[in-house]
Amino acid sequence: MNRYLSFLLVIAVFATGCQKDRQGPLNQAQGNDAFANYENHFLEALWKLNPSWATEEGYHKYDSLLVVPDDKSRDAMMNFVKVQKDSLARYEVNDLNEANRMDYQLIQNRLDYEGWKLSVLKDYQWNPAHYSPFGAFATILNEHYAPLSKRLRNFYEKMANLPAYYKEAQKQIKNPAPEFTALAIEQQNGGIAVIERDFADSLKKTSIPAAEQKQMTDRAKLAVQSAREFVAFLQNIKNDKPRSFRLGKTLYEDKFKYEMQSAYGAQELFNMAVERKKQIHRDMAKLSRQLWPKYFGKKAMPSDSLDMIAGVLDTLSSKHTTADELQSTIEKQLPVLANFVKTKDLLTLDPSKPLEVRKQPAYFGNAAVASMSPPGPYEKNGKSYFNIISLKGLAPEKAESYLREYNNYTLQILCIHEAIPGHYVQLVYANKAPSLIKSLFGSGAMVEGWAVYGEEMMLDAGYDPSPEMKLMWYKWHLRSVCNTILDFNVHCNDLAKNQAIKFLTHEAFQQQAEAEGKWKRVSVTSVQLDSYYDGYKEIVDLRDAYKTKMGDKYKLKDFNEKFLSYGNAPVKLIRNAMLNVK
Repeated sequence: MNRYLSFLLVIAVFATGCQKDRQGPLNQAQGNDAFANYENHFLEALWKLNPSWATEEGYHKYDSLLVVPDDKSRDAMMNFVKVQKDSLARYEVNDLNEANRMDYQLIQNRLDYEGWKLSVLKDYQWNPAHYSPFGAFATILNEHYAPLSKRLRNFYEKMANLPAYYKEAQKQIKNPAPEFTALAIEQQNGGIAVIERDFADSLKKTSIPAAEQKQMTDRAKLAVQSAREFVAFLQNIKNDKPRSFRLGKTLYEDKFKYEMQSAYGAQELFNMAVERKKQIHRDMAKLSRQLWPKYFGKKAMPSDSLDMIAGVLDTLSSKHTTADELQSTIEKQLPVLANFVKTKDLLTLDPSKPLEVRKQPAYFGNAAVASMSPPGPYEKNGKSYFNIISLKGLAPEKAESYLREYNNYTLQILCIHEAIPGHYVQLVYANKAPSLIKSLFGSGAMVEGWAVYGEEMMLDAGYDPSPEMKLMWYKWHLRSVCNTILDFNVHCNDLAKNQAIKFLTHEAFQQQAEAEGKWKRVSVTSVQLDSYYDGYKEIVDLRDAYKTKMGDKYKLKDFNEKFLSYGNAPVKLIRNAMLNVK
């Protein structure tokens, strides 16, 4: 799951830099050097104004700061957008080199998006999950970029504004969507442990004087109290006319444009996904007929092809790990995948970049079963985390439902998607890219699309060529396709929960627990679920075009590594670069 900017800014926006940026137009010879300097200035000012996002990206100059999300900070953001648009207008984009042209377009899109969110979407009013400060606090505790005592003192300073932060959040929230309120409560209750428990445990490992430690723990108590008061506020808020979590088609199309940065529109992608689903069903039916005698003997096949496919999938899904061994099973799978990638020469891997499988942090909320948390581009040697929800403590039938969904076949595909050669590998490459802008303001569709593309690439290279694995991959791939169909239908066509669950369990063959989890996810996100199929489709189309262009010189490894060298840039911009389209 990609990070999103909160841009909770203070009023001193580019106080000195703006005057430098208004010296008049540049000639062509000056353009590229000046633009590189502008990028550095832009980012430095941005980090000062949005310190928590900076911390999570590995930039630690402003770790001790926490901006209060008030009206003044939003006014500052609108001013920031205006000033930076004026600054960008000084550069003739066609006079910039390829790398700078991409960066220009990414900055421009981000500024347009932030202005739209503040002036049109206004989700800070109806989405209480907007106010979740724990990611930066957890990063300060967990990442070893500085001595622990220094990190804890920054943590202490940052906590000073938490009471004001939560009081302001209460003022801003108006008629929130109940689904976001529930998510916010879940996130706050999970995040409190970062301050109440983890901070105290870390203090015990230092030689910070006892009197100073007491000051720190006293402040932590006040911070926890303010978080709990915010939870109580959310639990008791009077909300006679709650806002719907559904965006509606106009907002959805706009958000899709900014977030996907796609070659397609939202409706166009939806239409393609519907057709792709039909083709996958045909391919799955063919494989299921082949496998039916192996698992059912002479038992008559159901007349409905979807029921026949479901019967084979259900039988294969009975082979799975246990709740207690889920994490260790994933850990054992990763070196197997790395060895396959090396043997088939699909990519160059960097074993020096650490990857740790861990229980998903509580402050995430359980909107997704698994995710990857990479180090920021400023912390190139930091640790990547493969986050997985814990099934321990769940009702046995719900845990079994999850385990059947992530059975012995699909758990391997999950590891391909999240880790090797999926998110973990792609994000390592992104952090090596020379452009910080491409890593920071990139496209979620590129990131998710690469992971989906990687699944198919591994199978095409011969990873477990059994028809069972192929059928399960089709089911998994169908998830990406149906994500797009579901998201568009829910937010634009008012698809009801019972219809969504039926669609996911019957047409996408998902287990009940997975379908219930996906409903929760689509009700607290929008557009993000489009990124899987959108990115996959664009990457496959690009690979095919690049293969035609290169002819006999084409090598899959060369395509993969060249593609990944562009950081997290949108696929449509990478396509222009790789195919030399101006």
